[in-house]
Amino acid sequence: MFAEPDDPAAVDRMRAARAMACAALGVTAPGATALGVTAPAPQARSCTREAWGWRGRTLGGPVLGPYGLGWLRVVHSPVEKANGKLWTGPEEAERLVGPQVPRPRLRLVREWAEGRDAYRAELYDHVEGRAVSPTPVLTEAPGPAWWSGLRTALGRLSAVRTVRAAVRQAYLDRAMPKYLAFLPGPVPTVPPAWSTAHGDLHWANLTGPQLAILDWEGWGTAPAGHDAALLHAYSLAVPEAAQRVRKELSGTLASDAGRFAELVVITELLQSAERGDNLELVPVLRQRAGEIGNSIGVGRAG
Repeated sequence: MFAEPDDPAAVDRMRAARAMACAALGVTAPGATALGVTAPAPQARSCTREAWGWRGRTLGGPVLGPYGLGWLRVVHSPVEKANGKLWTGPEEAERLVGPQVPRPRLRLVREWAEGRDAYRAELYDHVEGRAVSPTPVLTEAPGPAWWSGLRTALGRLSAVRTVRAAVRQAYLDRAMPKYLAFLPGPVPTVPPAWSTAHGDLHWANLTGPQLAILDWEGWGTAPAGHDAALLHAYSLAVPEAAQRVRKELSGTLASDAGRFAELVVITELLQSAERGDNLELVPVLRQRAGEIGNSIGVGRAG
């Protein structure tokens, strides 16, 4: 989860959209009792919490409705962008990704527009547990059973057939030489293999202790190993966590495809740093890119 936006108008707009979504879908914010909480009033009120997405683009929270306890997520987009990959991803995941990949079921969707603003309300089933970390960066690693479940889920997801693209070859050709220019010699841009990926697999999109994978906006084909590589990249700020990821996902990360995928996600995160995101990761991302570059012979004389 991210912080509430600094712009009060954006906060008011999203809260109003959430109220409209509640009315349209016939749901209400649950009280503490429905959430299984027995706590003094201040703590109980926090159960109707707000979960903000990146730069206030989404606002979510628990609700009660026709399917019992659930999660309502409201997405905002300019009208002209409300028809692309990110807009349709959750519905297409519900249709194409089997239940063997653990995730909350998407029950209902409503869309509407107000002037130049488009909104999408998504009602999901309730998921047991909480995000492994409240931010994309890991602070405490989960246990062995969780890791086993994640490996199985990523393996099953990789085999899903789709025409959706999470990462495109044209992007690799353009971005990798630019953002990895500090590496010696030419940077490879053609992946050894492609497979289907979640595309945004970070710790705030994973729940524990019972595994569920959240936020299916950007899923699609990507260089094989993309999800494992991204999870590892977001762990680099905590060396013990990064070491654990390398151990648990070694079957992917130690492969040629996995090493290439690491360069891909480092490219993506260094690009995001230009927008002010993930700045704390930049030094370790550059260091890791150098290590991967050395291991695959970037800049090595033939």
